Amino acid sequence: MCVSTSYTPICASRRPRPEQAYFFMMNCLLYSRIEAGFPSNDEYFDEDVNVYLAGLLTSIIYPDSRALSSSCIASSDAALFEQACAARSPRERYLLYRDGADRMLLSLGIFRNARLRRPDSKPHLALTERGSIGRGKTYYALARSYAAQAHRANTGVGEVLGKLSHGFERYLSVLSLMSGEHMNLFRQISDGEIFHLENASRSFEREGELKLLHDRFLDLYSSYLRKKSPRKKQALVAAAGEIRSIDPRFRFDIEERERVSSP
Repeated sequence: MCVSTSYTPICASRRPRPEQAYFFMMNCLLYSRIEAGFPSNDEYFDEDVNVYLAGLLTSIIYPDSRALSSSCIASSDAALFEQACAARSPRERYLLYRDGADRMLLSLGIFRNARLRRPDSKPHLALTERGSIGRGKTYYALARSYAAQAHRANTGVGEVLGKLSHGFERYLSVLSLMSGEHMNLFRQISDGEIFHLENASRSFEREGELKLLHDRFLDLYSSYLRKKSPRKKQALVAAAGEIRSIDPRFRFDIEERERVSSP
């Protein structure tokens, strides 16, 4: 994060102020755009997209009529198409596709849940990340089309939806950076990843311990060859046993070596 921003518990006050949340979201969004390499208006004018995204993010904290409702959003293209066909007006279709695209953008960018799945959902029913991105771009494009039909003209929100469809990947990158660097939202490490991390750590520790044991063993063996004694022999056997307890492939039999080397 290039510039530090102080976090304020915006929902903790007795009188919640959405303006504070909006300012926080907008501030983080603008910094995230710079840090992600997609500053505002770099390819085309898109400050209106900043306003839209800041409002969308604020609606997560202060739900209102604009807030997304998971109960009314279809889980598949076919289900959403059926809802759109049953809708009574272009405005309803516009809202269906806009809310579906917004949910896709937030799920991918902020919550890192590309497949929109519950922990107990079936993996073969899930979308790939590439498929989810294509779905989000299409939903925004359809929402723009239905918005134009509903208002019988191109509107400001229609222009924003078109820009979100065209630049879906860039805005997704900005939100992804924002979620980690500014909102401190990180993906939970799975049990499998923890297992591999612990094994890697233990493997590193074993390698260091083995190196020390090998050095000690070689010192004892060299000392024993210079001047043999029962005490040195016992220490040598014990050192070999310590190495074998960590690395079962290690083999050393002092009795056999002395039989082979004896005339």
